[in-house]
Amino acid sequence: MKTSDPNVPGAPGRKARADGDATRQRILDVAGDIFAELGYEHATSKAICARAETNMAAVNYHFGGKEGLYQAVLVEVHRRLISRDTLSAIAASDASPADKLGGVIDAFILGAVDGGWHLRIYVREMRGPSATLLAALQQEALPKATLLRRMLSDFTGIPEQEPALACCQLNFFAPLAMLLLADRQVLGRMLTDIWRDPDALRQHLKTYALSGLSAVAAAYAGRASAS
Repeated sequence: MKTSDPNVPGAPGRKARADGDATRQRILDVAGDIFAELGYEHATSKAICARAETNMAAVNYHFGGKEGLYQAVLVEVHRRLISRDTLSAIAASDASPADKLGGVIDAFILGAVDGGWHLRIYVREMRGPSATLLAALQQEALPKATLLRRMLSDFTGIPEQEPALACCQLNFFAPLAMLLLADRQVLGRMLTDIWRDPDALRQHLKTYALSGLSAVAAAYAGRASAS
């Protein structure tokens, strides 16, 4: 007896779901390329569907329209830089607070090193944020910021609600953001080719970040004990 239960291996419903997921991912990948190339205003659902070799109704079905598709692309941008699952796994691991923060830098550099379309869209959005960005930040970026703040608090001993920890978060992320936002050729001319050895770059960023955080933690502890 045949079944349409999508949870049963080999069932028609399961195949339809897999086909639908593949179509959705293909549209997302193609849309990322086109949005990176043309920007939101000039990209069209028609061009995206043509390149993805699917019909026009697919964008509405999977994303609710062009704006929903762009929001999904922005979420994917942040996932490709460093996913929430990756950050959650680092935060929940048995590693030391220092090694957790080092793991964040490792993962971030891996997401930034390939120069894919997600980097071009990230740069475009940071230089001229779209109306869609806030929803994507609420869905993907803000939960990750909360996880990072918790790890920074564990390392420094500074409570999460303290303004001093927000400054630590800024200092930790700023060099990583610069690597994303700066043109690589210009940065290479100014600072030599820092991307030539990603392993050395990661190690330097970890040494720099952890040394600075340690100094801030010691200063904060000194003020707390004096008060």
